[in-house]
Amino acid sequence: MAWANFVQNLLDGLLPGAGYAMLAVGFTLIFGVLRRANLAYGPAIMLGAYAATWLWLSTSAGLLILLLVTVAVSVLAGAYVERLCFAPHRRGSAVAAMVASFALWMQLEEVATLWMPKHLYAFPPLTEAPGLLIAGFELRRETLVLLAVAVLMFAALAGLLYRTRFGLGVRALVEQPVAAELVGIRSGRLYAGVFAVASVLGGVAAFLIAASFQQVTPHLGMWSTMKGMLAMMIGGLGSLPGAVLGGLVLGQIETHGQWYLGPQFRDLAAYLLLFALLALRRQQHQSWGTAWTSTRSAS
Repeated sequence: MAWANFVQNLLDGLLPGAGYAMLAVGFTLIFGVLRRANLAYGPAIMLGAYAATWLWLSTSAGLLILLLVTVAVSVLAGAYVERLCFAPHRRGSAVAAMVASFALWMQLEEVATLWMPKHLYAFPPLTEAPGLLIAGFELRRETLVLLAVAVLMFAALAGLLYRTRFGLGVRALVEQPVAAELVGIRSGRLYAGVFAVASVLGGVAAFLIAASFQQVTPHLGMWSTMKGMLAMMIGGLGSLPGAVLGGLVLGQIETHGQWYLGPQFRDLAAYLLLFALLALRRQQHQSWGTAWTSTRSAS
């Protein structure tokens, strides 16, 4: 029945959507604070997943150890990107920082492929338990884990930004950067801290995504960057709740697009949605600008 397929697609779309939401939260944190796009975010967390894969193939380490390794290597790679790409251009051109991060994207992918040259590596599953049957519909257990972690990540990040001195300093830099530095807030340390937090979130996301799909490839870096940025733009630039919502919407659009239109339209449906949203927002901005100009002229 058509409605049964629709409901099953809703449940299936939650798994990729939760992964996209976690990636988008990390992208949004960096973009919202630094006002710069980090194109090396995906490859940095991919390197963490590769390190965990190498350790698992070498020692058969448990999932907890693999999670810690993924996060640790992601943080180190993120610090490397921050020092080379964003610290030198903190007061300079945002385009220069973005281009530099693209160069490191290529570098990190090359490191991963030289380290582990095969195109595809297996990754241990998050769980081997069968899916849950709910009123005749199947829900993967990994979906519940990813959804729970996405909610916890958002709650923890909100608490960090609104209930700690670190978060107070970050919000001061975002809203009044000159005044924040005049009162003694060290922007360099805070920016590095933001990168570290985003890398921790990305490392957790990379581990859960790899464990859910049970594989790691060099394309994980580009895939993470594209999906995370797309979800962030769908939800609204700089909005943490929008990042979560954008990721969930992207997962649903891709899943339904693949079912109803075919696998070749899976990504196209998402890009068409983004195009429509950008066109709508542009028209809204233009109408607001026209109304503002008319008001000024009348006064």
